Amino acid sequence: MGHSLVQEFITKDYQASVQMVLDQALKGKETANFEFPLMTKAGIRLDVLLNATTRRDEQGNVIGVVGIGQDITGRIAQEREYAKLIDTANAPIFGVDNKGQVNVWNQCAMKLVG
Repeated sequence: MGHSLVQEFITKDYQASVQMVLDQALKGKETANFEFPLMTKAGIRLDVLLNATTRRDEQGNVIGVVGIGQDITGRIAQEREYAKLIDTANAPIFGVDNKGQVNVWNQCAMKLVG
């Protein structure tokens, strides 16, 4: 309490974008599913998924922002591990989006088709 969220707990490379999300919420524009790193008091980096909503009093005046964050550090680590497994598999693996465009291509597939 009483500390600057952006200046004290957000990495420098994300301070401007987090501040923008908070500023937008203060103007009544909500933001959903914004990902950013948060530094704990112990100096540990956590990846957070944030939803920022305008906070209003009984008369409808803006009095702040309500931020609901979810620690997604573990999920991101699992996604990276999954991507590494796909990329190093001994079988060609590829993914195609809903327009038929290749969006995943592992090393084995690349060796086969160039």
